[in-house]
Amino acid sequence: MTKETALDRERTDVRVSIVGGHKLDGKTLHERTVTASLIGGADIDLTDLDLPDGAEMKITKLSLIGGVSITVRPNVRVVVGGVRLGGVSDDGPTVAGGPTVRVDAWGLLGGVRVNRA
Repeated sequence: MTKETALDRERTDVRVSIVGGHKLDGKTLHERTVTASLIGGADIDLTDLDLPDGAEMKITKLSLIGGVSITVRPNVRVVVGGVRLGGVSDDGPTVAGGPTVRVDAWGLLGGVRVNRA
């Protein structure tokens, strides 16, 4: 990832809002990110982030209503977990190998959509 120090690798970013989602990009994220809201999803763009092969990033989304839309490069594997009423839309990586992004989406309503750019 783009962060170099040991403190940055151990840091967890936390984003909280009552109403309204979060728009995040790779430049503002660390290896672990938690985004929470009562109503609102998360729009995450990781295409500008240089993830080396074998790297792993974890994103946790907590909300009553709101899904996750994540955009990654073609070689990134996305693993989705958590409990929510909503499906997962992901065609899978188009290139073998690569880094992994784990998305845990916890909520009442909202799915996870993975876009490849």
